[in-house]
Amino acid sequence: MTYDEALAYISKQGRFGMKLGIERTRAILDRIGAPDRGLRGALIAGTNGKGSTGVCLAAILGAAGSNVGFMPKPHLISYTERIELNGRPISEAEFVQTLEALVPALDAIAAEMGQATEFEMLTAMALAYLGPRIDRLVCEVGLGGRLDATNALDLGVAVVTNVDLDHQKYLGDTIEQIAHEKAAIIKPHNHVVTGCQGSALSIVEEHAARAGAPVLVLGRDIHVESESRGWDGHVMNVTGPDFEHRNLVLPLVGDYQPANAALAVAAAHLLDQVTDDAVRDGLASTRWPGRLQVIAQHPRVILDGGHNPAAMMKAGATLRRLIGTERLVAVFAMLSERDPAQLLAALRTLKPDAAVFTEPGSAAGHTVSADVLARTYGAHGHAVRPAPAALERARELAGPSGSVLVCGSLYLVGEILGLSALER
Repeated sequence: MTYDEALAYISKQGRFGMKLGIERTRAILDRIGAPDRGLRGALIAGTNGKGSTGVCLAAILGAAGSNVGFMPKPHLISYTERIELNGRPISEAEFVQTLEALVPALDAIAAEMGQATEFEMLTAMALAYLGPRIDRLVCEVGLGGRLDATNALDLGVAVVTNVDLDHQKYLGDTIEQIAHEKAAIIKPHNHVVTGCQGSALSIVEEHAARAGAPVLVLGRDIHVESESRGWDGHVMNVTGPDFEHRNLVLPLVGDYQPANAALAVAAAHLLDQVTDDAVRDGLASTRWPGRLQVIAQHPRVILDGGHNPAAMMKAGATLRRLIGTERLVAVFAMLSERDPAQLLAALRTLKPDAAVFTEPGSAAGHTVSADVLARTYGAHGHAVRPAPAALERARELAGPSGSVLVCGSLYLVGEILGLSALER
């Protein structure tokens, strides 16, 4: 099997295929010897900030001397990004070998329970590869929590970053309904870390109480102070029940990133006796592509994968603070499962001088038409395909002293990031 053949095998139900539930994932893992049993780490759910919290936590645990597996999602350029060992993605050859070894178990479970989805296969592959090689596992939940394939795991620490409206088709129409879905990752006697507030926090605490799981809450038990360093990130202080770290350097851009890092620091202390040096070195080394990432200058080109209204508005507020009144042009695309009115309203809060709408090829057939988006947006909206041409048009509109923000879809961000990598 070649790497392309491996991708074709796992994608035969389509990248957007979905069957919610954990039973088949658990059955596959048990069939291959339950490589997740006994693993300690963190399962991270939430509307936004899951990946940032996860990458910070993985970096801290790695700096503390552990062999760390990280399961972020989705990927930006390559499927190999979804299975990381000590900060490095699995190689294409190892990806193929891992899948080939898993095929007999996948076939057996398919005969009993139906064909596994792409996401279930990738979850099983990650555990099969990482399980024998790691001391700690950091796993980002895909969709929601209760019925996500990753909820087959019990790693000892459950993190719920926050709750906002997203994926209402699957998770519910209210903050409370979505909070119940996300808080369902809490297993009996876990330790819980959360950045939730209001009714969402009450629901997280309700689930935790039923599970006999103590909770650390950002703003109550965990405190963070930060100072922006502009495009270089932040300097921050984090304190908790039995830890204090001052003057930490966090290179992630975004006013919300210190809060994500603080959740990671608290989770690290629950998992290990991490030193101040480990926290300091881990956070200083953290990199997270596609999140207010600058990939070019003159004009400045910024990528941000926030793809729900809350994420877009938070990233947009940070961006406007950084660029001031500088000319801004957006390159925007979105998946058809989302509400154009909500996302376009979030885009307007950035007050771009123009918006170029496009459709990433990697999500063909699953995006809202660029023409529809441009018509709905109105004045200063342009429809340009394919995505690389949209970027070039936005650069022209921004001029050498302006900025271009690529946003609305991780598929679009990944496509532009891949193009940037080829150009380098």
